Order: sequence, then C-alpha cells, then structure tokens
Amino acid sequence: MTYEDYLDEVTTLLTEMYDMSDEDAISEVVRAQAADYFSLHDDRPEMRTQERAVQDAKTLYERRSKARSATPPKRPGKARK
Repeated sequence: MTYEDYLDEVTTLLTEMYDMSDEDAISEVVRAQAADYFSLHDDRPEMRTQERAVQDAKTLYERRSKARSATPPKRPGKARK
C-alpha cells in the first residue's frame, strides 16, 4: 500500500479498535507523523502491511493513554488573572 494509504489504515484502525473519533484518530496520526514516527514507513514500503498497521495503531493508542495519565490534574481553586 502507499504511504498515504498506510496512514489512512492506521487512522481507521484507531477508530475501529479503540472507538476513537475520526478527529482524535487523525490528530494522533498527524502528531506521530510530525514526530517522525512513520519516517521509516515512508522509506521502506515493506513496512506498510496490515499487520504492521495494527501494531502501530496499538502503539499510538498506548502512547496516547500514557501521556494522558501522566498529565497532572488541575488544582481546584480560583483562576488567576
């Protein structure tokens, strides 16, 4: 599959496997792409398989979950001006 098709597949898998909205799934793939997560996929077509797309969707979702759990909660109280 082409690089673009691969990114679309990972996005679709995020929505199907993890019940993410299209917008959230697209955002995750764009963030990963901006961080060069998919650089080798662009250079090496043999990496763009269905099995790898499933693995990458899982990895992106797990990273997202870890990042969200690492964010400290906001303190209750008055907002500063």
